[in-house]
Amino acid sequence: MKIAVVGKGNVGGGLADLWEKAGHDVQRIGREGGNVSDAEAVLIAIPGGQVAGAFGAFETVKGLEGKTVIDATNLVGALPPDGFDSNAEFIKSKTGGPTAKSFNLNFAAIYDEISGSRTAPGNIWCGDEEAREVVEQLNRDAGFHPIYAGGLEKAGLQETSLQLWFAIAQGGMGPFFIRIAPPDQF
Repeated sequence: MKIAVVGKGNVGGGLADLWEKAGHDVQRIGREGGNVSDAEAVLIAIPGGQVAGAFGAFETVKGLEGKTVIDATNLVGALPPDGFDSNAEFIKSKTGGPTAKSFNLNFAAIYDEISGSRTAPGNIWCGDEEAREVVEQLNRDAGFHPIYAGGLEKAGLQETSLQLWFAIAQGGMGPFFIRIAPPDQF
């Protein structure tokens, strides 16, 4: 699959590495911008508080319209853009294509430990049904077990739950993976 990753930091760069190892054709885009019109999916992995302002800067990223977009941003100490419950819903309003919230609740610092896990760590995602096939494939190809949490209207809940993850990590556990599964899978 052709994937464009907007953001070269820990999350964007880490997922780009994992997807390249899985055989995907990954285009990495930073502040310089680029054209994503050939991409089948686009990951947005920039600081969450910069999303509203970044869409002015995304004028340097061409071809986003109608693409399947995965929002991996986090609102740490910030609010979603005015009039929206989440960054993901704002992004959908700008791109118009199938949109999902995913990859924002796992610690990028331990992406390199996924392959050594006894079982695939879980990755919670929510979004448009039209994005499901792409999002779940990219989850599996990165080494995660996709966990669907509902439609895009759940993105705000997913964004705010990150604060709980941080509290657990800061409480002494450090970066961690999650595993959510029915009882017969434990």
